[in-house]
Amino acid sequence: MFQAVAQAFAMVFEPYTIAVMVGASLFGLFVGAVPGLTATMATALLVPVTFFMPPIPAIAAMVTATAMAIFAGDIPGCLLRIPGTPASAAYTDEAYAMTRKGEAELALGAGLVFSAIGGLFGTVVLIVAAPALADFALNFSSFEYFWLVLLGLTCAVFITGDQPLKGLVTLMLGLLVACVGLGNPAGFPRFTFGNPELTGGIGMIPMMIGMFAISEVIRYVVDTSPPAQLVVDKVGNVMRGQWNLARKYPVQILRGSTLGTAVGALPGAGADIAAWMSYAMSKRFSKEPEKFGTGHPEGIVESGAANNSALAGAWIPALVFGIPGDSITAIVIGVLYMKNMNPGPTLFTTNPQNIYAVFLLFIIANIIMVPLGLLCIKVAKRILRVPRNVLMPLILLFCIVGTFAINNTPFDIAVMLVAGVIAYLLEANRFPIAPAILGVVLGGMLEENFITSMIKSDGNLTAFVGRPIAAALAALTFLVWVGLPLLRLVRGRRQVAF
Repeated sequence: MFQAVAQAFAMVFEPYTIAVMVGASLFGLFVGAVPGLTATMATALLVPVTFFMPPIPAIAAMVTATAMAIFAGDIPGCLLRIPGTPASAAYTDEAYAMTRKGEAELALGAGLVFSAIGGLFGTVVLIVAAPALADFALNFSSFEYFWLVLLGLTCAVFITGDQPLKGLVTLMLGLLVACVGLGNPAGFPRFTFGNPELTGGIGMIPMMIGMFAISEVIRYVVDTSPPAQLVVDKVGNVMRGQWNLARKYPVQILRGSTLGTAVGALPGAGADIAAWMSYAMSKRFSKEPEKFGTGHPEGIVESGAANNSALAGAWIPALVFGIPGDSITAIVIGVLYMKNMNPGPTLFTTNPQNIYAVFLLFIIANIIMVPLGLLCIKVAKRILRVPRNVLMPLILLFCIVGTFAINNTPFDIAVMLVAGVIAYLLEANRFPIAPAILGVVLGGMLEENFITSMIKSDGNLTAFVGRPIAAALAALTFLVWVGLPLLRLVRGRRQVAF
């Protein structure tokens, strides 16, 4: 173990890795601070760059860029009332109300400090929980993995909003995309339509770049709303008053960090759902609920801790089971496979130094978030005034060049563009795209484990519940199928009654 930890320190503190982390941090801060450019988009744009990196620097770029982008999304939300990332939307109105009251520094400082604290909390849980789960997962067979993947897909549908049917539609779309090509247990070409380019399936990375980057470019092109105006001329010392907030709201910090980590570990949830749930919980249990919405920092403290802790939480199922906790880790899983760091419990036993390196990267990313975040806040006015009509064509160019560089084929560019148009149309009609991504990532795993289990059991379906862990996962899956719709029905009737 000590040798593996020493190797991890050597890999992480190598000058090249540190330089990559600093560069990715600045990139993530810029993307998060520009309204409309999301943390997921930052991750997708980094994929072509990481293609040419060793494994640990590639993961370092992903970890640091996403952590910084989630925090930086608070900046335009506080100064312009436009959340930079969806994870900041939950408390944008609260932060903007504080800005109108002359407390922009306190709101920005709370977002920075408690994002770092939440991220470190989630990292501690990742360090403790992931190896323990990996030991437990070594007992899993194809039966258990089948139910686990099915449970993950089910959760992705029900936690994406108040319209699970739309989530189911996009999930089925993702599963359909996963069926394309020869990559199935039978090796039979499906949905290729005689096109040799489709025999290898639809590339996950070009598709994700299209869905998260090209869709934003299209959204900017069709947006006719006038640009927002800054309401502050200068941001002062954002660290003043943060110690008082920490002493006043320790329970909220712990509760937000815990909830964020737990929600992040749910497949398909992510930092934005964690932030909304945490803000709602903060208001529900607050001693001063009437102050929420008027510029009260309590909700910002709790939600700020939740959205960054969710990032580390999402890596727990991604590393242990290969099941992404959110759309960011869905992209990361593709990079892990590309770097021969296949997710799963054996990753913890065959290459422990890589896992320890990932843990170190999370710790460093959340520590350097504070000084770099302070720098970003100081130059926020200049970042927010970058002309979008210059930025978006550059992003489009980078997407095209990066996508082509992965396999050197124009077909991937076509996949990227088509995926971008489809994602834009889906989101314009309020269809969540996270289930589609999970369907693509987990579709092959679901089919492979089902076929393997059927072969092992000689077609006997009762074997799927013949092992204790498999039976428990099956019961939990059916409970989610039946229980959550009933809960929504009861809640809907109560609202009608009142």
